[in-house]
Amino acid sequence: MFITIEGGEGAGKSTMMERMVTWLEDRGHKVVPTREPGGTELAEKLRAILLDKNTVGLSDQAELLLMFASRAQHLAEVIRPALQRGETVLCDRFTDATWAYQGGGRGLPLDDIAILERLVHGDLQPDLTVLLDLPVAQGLRRASRRGEADRFEEESSGFFERVRQAYLRRAESAPGRFAVVDASGSMEEVWSQVDGILQARLPA
Repeated sequence: MFITIEGGEGAGKSTMMERMVTWLEDRGHKVVPTREPGGTELAEKLRAILLDKNTVGLSDQAELLLMFASRAQHLAEVIRPALQRGETVLCDRFTDATWAYQGGGRGLPLDDIAILERLVHGDLQPDLTVLLDLPVAQGLRRASRRGEADRFEEESSGFFERVRQAYLRRAESAPGRFAVVDASGSMEEVWSQVDGILQARLPA
């Protein structure tokens, strides 16, 4: 299975990822946890460029292409081989993040993102996408506690509101794949929702 976890800044994806790995392994899945951008040696180098706040002058289109370049390598080197081996891939963000951040946040043409999506991974889509949703102001407060902000975290609250709304539109357009979680509560409250989703959506 191919499972992704999505959400804006401060949504708690890393914590939920750890718990989801344990949940899946306890039920016999061989899990490959990974992330985007990143997941391979080359893709991690691209991630460093994309997140470094000292990366200046990067055009929005160049950012979009770097995201998909990283994704193409990730798919070729990690995701597709793991799925072919019958393993479960659990990925912290995937192409839905590009629709949200570069499409919603940056305002890039959605037709361009759709073309790149078809080029890079065709019909391959996650079997399940867990979207951790919470108000932007709350998420940014949480994110600020993590230390120095990266290039994206320095964006305005308006940017992140556009990201949030783009995520919610994606979820509304594909209800069979998405499960939206209210991530505004405590870690245990959020996990209770995720646990229920996994039990309902995954084969026994």
